[in-house]
Amino acid sequence: MCLGRARRIIGHPAREVKGGAAAALAPGGLFGEMSESQDRAKDEAAIRTLVEDWASSVRRKDLRGILRNHSPNIVMFDVPPPLQSKGLEPYRRTWEKFFSWSRDPVVFDISEMTVTAGTDVAFVTAVMRCAGTEANGVDIELDFRLTIGLRKITSQWIVVHEHHSIPAAQ
Repeated sequence: MCLGRARRIIGHPAREVKGGAAAALAPGGLFGEMSESQDRAKDEAAIRTLVEDWASSVRRKDLRGILRNHSPNIVMFDVPPPLQSKGLEPYRRTWEKFFSWSRDPVVFDISEMTVTAGTDVAFVTAVMRCAGTEANGVDIELDFRLTIGLRKITSQWIVVHEHHSIPAAQ
């Protein structure tokens, strides 16, 4: 197949590739890389939406929305005890504790977020802010770090790990 014909069939401007049009069309060739890049961009956008929807669910105190897209075997490391939560039910209980601490309306805002996606594994890093009332009655705003690990299972991104942390006191 000549390069000009490849352009007409695919509808994409092809550039000269070592090995000609056959190399460009071969798996991993020029067009394969563009498709991978497009898939990665779609996955990153889907994950970004998933995290934004999750944060919105937290602000609404919507436990169903919070748990959506989480693995039954999720492992979470959180700022307050317990040190780790394993499984969906222990994870859900951490949100009850959070809501009893948080202000109304709930502050749970994403300041910055980075998404890195592979074909079936991805992670998110974010800086976030929440606000609540300490046991001594003092209102605080807390900036914290968030790391989320995801797996793509049957074409859907699922949260398998979540880690909330704050810098150690100096």
